[in-house]
Amino acid sequence: MITVPIGALEVAMVQSGARAADTLRDTAEFARRVEDLGYLRLWYAEHHHSPAIGAFPPVVLTAHAAALTSSIRLGSGGVLAPNHAPIMLAEQFGTLAALHSGRIDLGIGRGPGTFDEPTARALRRGAGPTTDDEYRDDVAATLRFLLDEVALGPLPEPWLLASSTAGAALAAELGLPLAFAHHIRPDNTLAALDHYRAQFSPSRWCERPRVLVCVETVCAETQQEAARLAGPMDVVKAGLLKGRGDIPFPTPEEAAAHSFTAEEERALTSFRAQQAHGSPDFVAKQLADLAEVTRADELMLVTPVYALAARLRSYELVRPYAAPAV
Repeated sequence: MITVPIGALEVAMVQSGARAADTLRDTAEFARRVEDLGYLRLWYAEHHHSPAIGAFPPVVLTAHAAALTSSIRLGSGGVLAPNHAPIMLAEQFGTLAALHSGRIDLGIGRGPGTFDEPTARALRRGAGPTTDDEYRDDVAATLRFLLDEVALGPLPEPWLLASSTAGAALAAELGLPLAFAHHIRPDNTLAALDHYRAQFSPSRWCERPRVLVCVETVCAETQQEAARLAGPMDVVKAGLLKGRGDIPFPTPEEAAAHSFTAEEERALTSFRAQQAHGSPDFVAKQLADLAEVTRADELMLVTPVYALAARLRSYELVRPYAAPAV
């Protein structure tokens, strides 16, 4: 049994041969279904100029999903601070929180959301990569501006996203809940969470350390089917290992025909061992073990598989093993 609540992360994969508009339509159906299933949160990730992932702003998807649902918490996971003026983030999510009281989260991350340098520069109006000090200042400014929105009513719940000890340290310093990207940098997870808990300073936003761990989860009736469904994302990851963010999201059949190098196979095997891929009982044990070893307060599942039906089925199979949403 998974003893902590579970949520969902939407990364809006654009299927081979499909239009981005089709993916956008699927995100609406996905929001309705994960609410029906009883998931606690649904967050949207920010990506740009990728053939595999839709460039849909998290604030827009959050607003659309909030209009289609009634109880699930919604928000960014995350909106990327270097790409946005802090005052705009505060105004946008403050407005959403006023319109949908008690349901909006503002998850803030650092990455550019693209592997394309010209796109990254365009997002920052020609500026280069953000420094540690600039990022800290952006997050702190967003929190200050957020307080200006208090007249609207309940504020969104701020979270800091991280995939390293440095990001976890900032969350601890600012007294923010931490959402850790185990699905991106699993080797960093335990050290980062230990640092966060040891250095945490209580704030108006969070009285004690609070941890959400995001894990890649692909669940199907059999191990073999789960491996088949995970194949397309393996192809995309193999491209990222080479520094390429221009790999389309293939069909499972196209992925099955793909040849991986020995180095890619080793990296993918190591990564999968730290995630949750397989049959329901196996996935439930992997998730329960991860929650125990990380002492997470919540888990968030990201399921980058081809076809909405298969993605929803994965979430359906996992849900009976998890604690109720609170």
